[in-house]
Formats: sequence, structure tokens, C-alpha cells
Amino acid sequence: MDVRRGFVTQVGMGEELFDRASSAGYDHVELMMDGDWSREALEADPDRVADPLDDHDLDLLVHLPFGGFDVGSPHEKVREGSVAELAACIETAGGLGAEKAVLHAESNAWGPVADADDRIDLVADSVRALTDVADDAGVEVCAENLPRATPSIHQFDRLVDATDASMTVDTGHARMDGVDAGGIASMVRDDPDRVSHFHLNDTRVADDEHLPFGAGTIDFERVFDALRAVDWEGTLSLEVFTLDYDYVETSLDRLDDLL
Repeated sequence: MDVRRGFVTQVGMGEELFDRASSAGYDHVELMMDGDWSREALEADPDRVADPLDDHDLDLLVHLPFGGFDVGSPHEKVREGSVAELAACIETAGGLGAEKAVLHAESNAWGPVADADDRIDLVADSVRALTDVADDAGVEVCAENLPRATPSIHQFDRLVDATDASMTVDTGHARMDGVDAGGIASMVRDDPDRVSHFHLNDTRVADDEHLPFGAGTIDFERVFDALRAVDWEGTLSLEVFTLDYDYVETSLDRLDDLL
């Protein structure tokens, strides 16, 4: 197993995040492209990211913005606008040397006007457009499973089979949709090439808690055993909803104890 470890940045984190990531021993940061780190902000001052990445020898992944987007909308102009902005974000990320871009690939359409199959088809169309842009930018699109969404994790094989996107498995989101650590392990064993990236989202219950790693009850050891069994290569991002870097640092210590 060959993995690199990082964390998803949170809105409210500033330039100190790179130094804290490096001092804790992380391999990459997954930069949330929103707020102070939006596409517009990065384009206005790209050295704000490029310089500290170089100084600290950190790799870059990005989490594409998601609030207000709908890549599976049955309304053409809404869908086109979402794709256009996300494509611009991917191009900006590629210019900064980002390796992967995590995408919320879902439809928020109203069920009575668009059934699930149609919505998944629309999402797939948008993802194909985005992977075309990403190929030119040198970025891998990693579509993330979202809780109680269309497509759900149970339908994700359809999205991956229909596009060139790989998958980000969010462990907490999977749990909310009835897929526990054993289910994730089975998914990895059955098709390890499908999954390129993980969001390690620890929870105590089937809720989107994003606790410090090890504070919840997800059986991550079972997941990592499956990754080792298939000699998996990829990236792991701890996703902890906090601005307290002490939790970000101790989460990596707990993760390394299992790797």
C-alpha cells in the first residue's frame, strides 16, 4: 500500500495552514476552493499558494466549491453555469499544480420533474465535460459520494462507468447511506482502481460529524486491511470540522498508528 496523507482545509483557515501541515508531517493539503481561497482569490494572488507549497514541499489537492451548484439540474442554463464555474476552478487548480479535484457530483433537482435515472444521466454528462477540461489541465477529477444524494453511493458505479472520473469515498457519508467499514472494504476489494481518494470522516453514528480521527466508531482498520490486501495506491485526506490545528495534528498521529 502506497498512500499520501493530507487534510481538507476549512473556511476560516489562513496562510498558516501550510506551515501547520508541514510541521505535523502531512504530505498534501486539500484546499477548499471557497471563501478566502476561492477561484477569484487564487487567480488574483497565485503565489499565496504556490510559494508555501514549494517552501514546505507539500502536494496540492483541491476540493471544488459546491454551495449553489447543481451539475445535475434539468434546467439547462443552471447546469451549464455550474459546469462553467467548476471548469474554471479546475483550470485554476491545474495552474497551481493540483493533482486531484474533489467534486460533489449530484443532482438537487426536484423529484417530481426529473426521475433519478434522468438526473444521474445529467450528472454524468456534466462530469464528462469537466473531465475533458481536467485532462487538459493535468488534474484528476474525483467524484465524492454524498449522503442521501442522487447518485447515492449505491449508484456510483453507474457514474464511474459512464465517465473518466475516479471516486472519492467519504467514510462518514457512506455510513449515512448504510455502507459501513465492511461495505467500503468490499468496494475496494472488488474494484480498487475505481477509488483514488478518501475523505476520512469519522463519526459516532450515521451522521455527518467529521470528528477528529479516532474519536468516532468507524472501523478504519478494516478499511485499511482491504487497501493493503490490494496494494492500493492513492491519497487520504482527514476531514475534520475544526479550526483548531491541534486536532488536525493529533488526527494524523492516530491515522499513522493504523497505517
